Amino acid sequence: MSPARWSRALRPAWLTDPKVWRTEVLAGLVVGLALIPEAIAFSIIAGVDPAIGLFASFTMAVTVAVFGGRRAMISAATGAVALVIAPLNREHGLGYLIAAVILAGVFQVVLGVLGVAKLMRFIPRSVMVGFVNSLSILVFMAQVPEMRDVPWAVYPLVAAGLLMMVFFPRITKAVPAPLVSIAVLTAVTIAAGIAVPTVGDKGALPSSLPVPGLPDVPFTTDTLVLVAPYAFAMALVGLMESLMTAKLVDDITDTHSSKKRESIGQGIANIVTGFFGGMGGCAMIGQTMINVKVSGARTRLSTFLAGVFLMVLCIVFGPVVSDIPMAALVAVMIMVCFATFDWHSIAPKTLRRMPVGEITVMVITVVSVVVTHNLAVGVVGGSVTAMVIFARRVAHHAGVTAVKDPDGTTVVYRVAGELFFASANELVGRFDYAGDPDRIVVDLSAAHVWDASSVAVLDTVEAKYAQRGKTVEITGLNAPSADLHTRLTGELVGH
Repeated sequence: MSPARWSRALRPAWLTDPKVWRTEVLAGLVVGLALIPEAIAFSIIAGVDPAIGLFASFTMAVTVAVFGGRRAMISAATGAVALVIAPLNREHGLGYLIAAVILAGVFQVVLGVLGVAKLMRFIPRSVMVGFVNSLSILVFMAQVPEMRDVPWAVYPLVAAGLLMMVFFPRITKAVPAPLVSIAVLTAVTIAAGIAVPTVGDKGALPSSLPVPGLPDVPFTTDTLVLVAPYAFAMALVGLMESLMTAKLVDDITDTHSSKKRESIGQGIANIVTGFFGGMGGCAMIGQTMINVKVSGARTRLSTFLAGVFLMVLCIVFGPVVSDIPMAALVAVMIMVCFATFDWHSIAPKTLRRMPVGEITVMVITVVSVVVTHNLAVGVVGGSVTAMVIFARRVAHHAGVTAVKDPDGTTVVYRVAGELFFASANELVGRFDYAGDPDRIVVDLSAAHVWDASSVAVLDTVEAKYAQRGKTVEITGLNAPSADLHTRLTGELVGH
């Protein structure tokens, strides 16, 4: 291939396709607008100045656009991270919060290098569905305070915004419907002089770019010990939310992303954010859905521009942005909730066909997240429940049948199924130790030995027969089972 053709092949799509360029730029603008009130709200949760959250959203989006593993996914300041680090800021001050953000980024880079992203394959689909549905509910719940104790004009504005986003795409998709809705509602409220809550009511917007610096803390072992637990918790919560969101975008776009690169990218972004005085963050499900599902973005350009537009809007167009009615942004987020929620998962037809265990896992995930407002609790709780249900289900598949030789000198026990801690323990009671002849054969050709518990049970069976002067021969082990049995037999049970 000639150098010119190589150059064309390596160019990103938005440089060569005006339609893609337009979609990505407009998507970035919509997301940048939507990030402003969210970042301010999360700053309040963390107990810091609104500029801290806005700076974090800017640096997170721009850095992840370069180093992240999932194209078009939006990372910024989030409520999940704010909840984790809020106690540290409240008790020890902003300097320690910034130090925790930097250390959390280091932890995420290390975890990414160690391959923590591979654990994603242990997240069942029912947990993933619960994750998506619970996030949709949380995003909707976050909009409820914006519609409580407000002027009556807020409600028709929200309804008008929703109607525009439903019907405008039928006219044209050249311009994202959320952007049209925000622009129209802002123009109407300003022109008509309608007094409703605005973005400016949430807090003052920054007037300059963030500058790098070190956290104002003593660089001692005591500081490290103090911030490390908060940093590690933030690293885990941030990675979990980011990797789950990345997997969701994979499914929506039918494309693959590097979860290892995403883990490392999130860490780099938090390190950069910390040095620029931001509160840290992770992937944002709501803004990501605006970017990918509503606006149709597919490249890193939209993520990068979301951060850039955020700062430009705050610094250059601060007075205009401050006049945007919160009702317009609430309408956008409500539309995102409905678009994100997996309605098929709760359809009566689906519920009738779905195994009870799968439904239980989904419900536990949703309830845990909604009650605690902590995604990590819901995902871990749902995954553990799924594993317990799976273990119980598989345990019942292990069976034992006994066949005696015609001469009565030997009995053959044929064991079939997966032998692990949940199934193997029941085997001990399946043998007739007193009534069996002197020679016993345990045929495991239709079984697989998975763990030390199974080897210990087999040793126990042999020991019980040995106490009665009888011999046991174990046959039919496949290669992995034989290797595990050879290494552990005789080491687990006293004779």
